[in-house]
Amino acid sequence: MNKLTISGAPHLHSDNNVSKIMWGVVIALIPTTLTSIYFFGIPALLTILVSVASCLFFEWAIQKYLIKGDPTVRNGSAIITGLLLAFNLPSNIPLWMVMIGALVAIGIAKMAFGGLGNNPFNPALVGRAFLLVSFPVAMTSWPTIHPLFGESLLDAVTGPTPYGFVKEGLALGKPMEELMNQVPKAMHLLIGQAPGSLGEVSAIAIILGGIYMLWRKIITWHIPVTMLGSVFIFTAILHIIDPTLYVDPFFHLLSGGLMLGAVFMATDMVTSPMSAVGQLIFGAGCGVLTVLIRVWGAYPEGVSFAILIMNAFVPLINQGFKPRVFGK
Repeated sequence: MNKLTISGAPHLHSDNNVSKIMWGVVIALIPTTLTSIYFFGIPALLTILVSVASCLFFEWAIQKYLIKGDPTVRNGSAIITGLLLAFNLPSNIPLWMVMIGALVAIGIAKMAFGGLGNNPFNPALVGRAFLLVSFPVAMTSWPTIHPLFGESLLDAVTGPTPYGFVKEGLALGKPMEELMNQVPKAMHLLIGQAPGSLGEVSAIAIILGGIYMLWRKIITWHIPVTMLGSVFIFTAILHIIDPTLYVDPFFHLLSGGLMLGAVFMATDMVTSPMSAVGQLIFGAGCGVLTVLIRVWGAYPEGVSFAILIMNAFVPLINQGFKPRVFGK
């Protein structure tokens, strides 16, 4: 006679698995990928391909020859790391630097901790931070023109990002009104007509990817909304206090890597809190730190460092705000 075996509660079923979630994120990154290639041409395509290929190779090689565990290159996580790393780089960065960033992201930030699910910090951001510290000139020289296919970036003029331009101008004593007339307008920032890293130049492409992930329930609204909301509120207060010294909150939201960080990197389920309350705290912390670094720090872009700092607090947040035990 067959016996009915019942496992312990909760009795939940889902057809989701790691591969489906990871490939869902890859699909969400397609609009940003296409936008970056459209605006930056062949150099962007090469940067993306080299970054993804390097991440896949290093993960495969480390697992095969060092960890000797089950291969995970097919689950899509290394591809996501490669795409996000590329999106945090300028299109004219030397490709050998991209390979170094991929090695740091996969070898140090991910595989050294045991692979996917064990890394405390977002691998792509660790790779970016390493490159920024090691090669600051190459990492802060963005093309100021956006060529289409067939045009070279070798002779392109490089310069600061829109917020970097404003911050440098204010430090030199230039009036805010004059500076704001020389940077891209909000519509240009939304569509993608501004200098910056590959994945930063089109807010609308990032928003489309975020909507897809929300629809697929890959992410929740808690971290993106609180991160963007805290940045908006903080910068709005500063702008009201002194509009001649602090730019308006909409410019903060649309410029730099804030959208990319809030939608795709702060929401990384491995390096973000488990509970909804924890995610709200995490998102707010990322937003506040971003503003502090942007406004009063020496570097005009603080998203990457803000997320990495908050990644370090995730174990404490999880400990203090544990999800309620099922049935209580």
